[in-house]
Amino acid sequence: MISQTQLDEIVQIIGQSALNDALLIQLRTTYPDIHFTHCMDDAVSVNAKAIVEQPSFNLYLVNSSSHCSVLTNDLDSASGIVLAEVIED
Repeated sequence: MISQTQLDEIVQIIGQSALNDALLIQLRTTYPDIHFTHCMDDAVSVNAKAIVEQPSFNLYLVNSSSHCSVLTNDLDSASGIVLAEVIED
């Protein structure tokens, strides 16, 4: 489960920094129970709906309760966050 408060804090942290390894380390240290993944936004399924959309990044929630991880928009079932970097063409 990821709380709305945690999600809001994470969005604020990401908004103040570049999406890089140092940021991932900071987030993983601050929120050890949440799994963080970084990728480019165009690598995420076209059917996925971002939980947060910003000009430079989108956030997607991941549910890993079953054998396979799946994208979700349900904070109560989410165990991870995909930080999807958006680069303008």
